[in-house]
Amino acid sequence: MSEQNPTIDGACAGTTGYPPEAYRFVREGLDHTANALQGERDSVSDVDSRNVSGQQLCLGLRDFAIRQYGLMAGLVLRTWNVRRTEDFGRIVYDMVESGVLHKTEDDAIEDFADVFSFDEAFASPLAGGATRRSR
Repeated sequence: MSEQNPTIDGACAGTTGYPPEAYRFVREGLDHTANALQGERDSVSDVDSRNVSGQQLCLGLRDFAIRQYGLMAGLVLRTWNVRRTEDFGRIVYDMVESGVLHKTEDDAIEDFADVFSFDEAFASPLAGGATRRSR
């Protein structure tokens, strides 16, 4: 996925079930992921060469969420109705359909399926003790 010009507000104007914050997070997370994988680029002509796969984006969004929100990352994403990596895919493809992002022939929404478990990725180390059985 890579960037185009239309606004994110247009992508989330429909009844998608995700708030604008979720779209902005994914858009910023795409930049974070592309920069992490390919390094920073200044040239507008580099936009097309900054495509990342669905799996790469999901992993980058996981890291970006933890960097931005720390132990609250899972809670923040859940408040935006983002509970699975497939939700990232739906948000991305909403932005593709709205012209905010574009995809290549190799990109598919299925690339976002079951990339990681949100429960495991965003588990609070503090919650571990609360879920243990007492003997």
